[in-house]
Amino acid sequence: MNPDLKLRAAALLKAYQEKGLKVATAESCTGGLVAALLTEIAGSSSVVERGFVTYSNEAKTEAIGVPADLIAAHGAVSEPVARAMAEGALARSHAHVAVGITGIAGPGGGTATKPVGLVHFGLAREGFTTLHLERRYGDIGREAVRRCAVEDALGLLERALAL
Repeated sequence: MNPDLKLRAAALLKAYQEKGLKVATAESCTGGLVAALLTEIAGSSSVVERGFVTYSNEAKTEAIGVPADLIAAHGAVSEPVARAMAEGALARSHAHVAVGITGIAGPGGGTATKPVGLVHFGLAREGFTTLHLERRYGDIGREAVRRCAVEDALGLLERALAL
């Protein structure tokens, strides 16, 4: 993992630990990379409550309760689904904060309206309105899209500390 990202993750975990907050992740296009980054840090078990890798639509529905009709209406890569992923991870864990990530890392799978590099994020925190972030990284390569998504997910988790 990128040393700068590890330092950032370590600082994030320390801040969460100081506030007594736990985190859950619901990841699709990142395939668990956010949870993996956080759990590379010694002592992360005091903050990382659990991670869901919900790559398929069925997994999103079965594991974290994203309504199938929501996916059918908007597609898996959409704002409503990203929000529902974060909210579902929060509801199905003992975490205080959850991030949901769904996108098209490529190289295939993109369309004119949902191109490769499109990623939607949801950030849920107990007692607050779920936030949404949309990124269009472009067709920069699968690894780069996933890395950028991890960086933005960390940014959202940092933002949750200020809520």
